[in-house]
Amino acid sequence: MSHPIVVTGSQGLLGQCLVRKLAQQSPVIALDRLPADNTLFQNLCVTQVQLDLSDSEAVIRWCRSLPGPVCGLVNNAAIADPYHPGLDTLTLELWNRTLAVNLTAPLLLAQGLSCLMPPGSAIVNIASTRALQSEPNSEGYAASKGGLVALTHALAASLSPTIRVNCVSPGWISDGQLLTESDHRQHWSGRVGKPEDIADVVSFLLGDKTGFVTGQNWVIDGGMSKTMIYQE
Repeated sequence: MSHPIVVTGSQGLLGQCLVRKLAQQSPVIALDRLPADNTLFQNLCVTQVQLDLSDSEAVIRWCRSLPGPVCGLVNNAAIADPYHPGLDTLTLELWNRTLAVNLTAPLLLAQGLSCLMPPGSAIVNIASTRALQSEPNSEGYAASKGGLVALTHALAASLSPTIRVNCVSPGWISDGQLLTESDHRQHWSGRVGKPEDIADVVSFLLGDKTGFVTGQNWVIDGGMSKTMIYQE
């Protein structure tokens, strides 16, 4: 690939791993709400851009400012800790901001960048197993990620056959710190996931060996969403 790949949420745990992985195959435009950090991606062809994805107008302006083609988009950025003490404490402000970043921004970026993508390009949305199963008091996060899974197959239909659109739903992904043996054992894979597990799949979906794969949600969770647990 000679054209750049756009990756959002580039300074987070998964975002950094995605940028480093994808920069091995293509230039990367790395978006994050934080200012550029020149220590993160040294010696890689990475252009960092500060952009608040909750600001829809700013997202639209940025898309219109890009001068040339892009070959891929990874919608990774998300408000990742949107939990609240109880349903009655979920504010409309938190709900709207969560959906703005996690769901509206991916739509706007797909709208704005798809016209810059040559045939054979691809979009990968990073959802979550929380689109399929929930913990209490996570309504905004679950709704936004469920919406992102649905948005994926809608975009795949609208952008076919020139642009493929797929989704990756990670389970528990960790930097490995503060984990217990019990944390690892509960996974069929025998361990908690690593950022590299997701980055490898995203790289595969953006590549030229998945030309017959579109509209799909890839659940990468070590088997947890298939585990049946009964409590006495």
